[in-house]
Amino acid sequence: MHPPSLPNRSIEAYATVTGDDRLERLRELAETLSDVRILHVNSTATGGGVAELLRSIVPVCNDLGIDTDWLVMDADDDFFEVTKAVHNGLQGSGEPLTDEMKATYREVTERNAAEIEDEYDLVLAHDPQPLGMLERLEERLPDAPILWRCHVDLTDSVDDYLAFVSEYTDPIDHAIFSRSEYVAIDTPATSIVYPSIDPVTEKNRSLEDEELAAERDRLDPLSFDAPVVTQVSRFDPWKDQFGTLEAYRTATEEVPELQLALAGGMAGDDPEGLELYEQVAEKAVGDPDVHVLTDLPDTTINALQRLSDVVVQKSLREGFGLVVSEALWKRTPVVGSTVGGIPLQVEDGRNGYLVDPDDATGAGDRIVALLENDERRRSFGDSAREHVRERFLLPRQLVDLLEIFVDAVEPDS
Repeated sequence: MHPPSLPNRSIEAYATVTGDDRLERLRELAETLSDVRILHVNSTATGGGVAELLRSIVPVCNDLGIDTDWLVMDADDDFFEVTKAVHNGLQGSGEPLTDEMKATYREVTERNAAEIEDEYDLVLAHDPQPLGMLERLEERLPDAPILWRCHVDLTDSVDDYLAFVSEYTDPIDHAIFSRSEYVAIDTPATSIVYPSIDPVTEKNRSLEDEELAAERDRLDPLSFDAPVVTQVSRFDPWKDQFGTLEAYRTATEEVPELQLALAGGMAGDDPEGLELYEQVAEKAVGDPDVHVLTDLPDTTINALQRLSDVVVQKSLREGFGLVVSEALWKRTPVVGSTVGGIPLQVEDGRNGYLVDPDDATGAGDRIVALLENDERRRSFGDSAREHVRERFLLPRQLVDLLEIFVDAVEPDS
């Protein structure tokens, strides 16, 4: 186990993007938790939404006076091959689960659990990777409530994989899901908490005109003198970059000058990322208007989402999809699929459009509808920013989480 490096964060930085009442509520909750030491555990410090969330949540909690640590598991490629298969199985597909895979999972999780020696008053594990640590942590910290945050869509899990992770859930006192439809594991208590974006990070902060111009130059040969549609996603089969390519090609029948940017990174615990990137790049070869981009700096992603005319999130399955809120926060309308948390963020006909996940033609038609109506795009963009301000910014999620923490450590209060 190791602690990742963290940025500095001040709760005061959020005063310009959220209401005073929400910030005051955070301070009240923090006062209640001032004597509580909290541990977050997950499997990677880079790539993916969980790492991004923790990189903001942990330093803000410490700034509020809540003693909060974050430890990342130490594991090799064999373990991540197994946990990627578990992730895919929980979302509805994947290879058969073998005894060897189970043994690899147990060995790594038990070894990591043995490395935690400090005392904590509450433990929050994220996703399936650290579940195997919880029994030992329960023995070591018998008075500490154990919480589990599931960021995965469990609505159509393969039975063997759901049964496998359920073997490790007995120590959980409280489980947190992103949607009520995902609650597929019995625990003593459950809550629904929507994830959020951090509006003060490099990826989401406001950009000055000079910064935007510099990033625009960095994205060359992508030209913003012609229409641009973008998808920002990890290279992962569930994100369906191939379907987005199909939607783009449908749209070019009406908007032949259209360009497509497929931008994404590789999560540290996802061994499929490079293979998918290469497959997508090969599929795009021969079309100079398709740009497959990887590992862009956060400021460049920020600019790309702002400068694009439309953002697409054509996922086949999606735990939540915070890249949608990232784009909406920047007043860029989104064409998204009707899966996971995307419909909570995209209000069809108000800040974007929703299509069935297998309807690439429909997605292309919605892209055209937005590109051909400048006033509609501006109106959708204004609605988009306010929707995210109210529902999907970090202070709101922190209030939800801290209220759960207070209930967990003071159940009779």
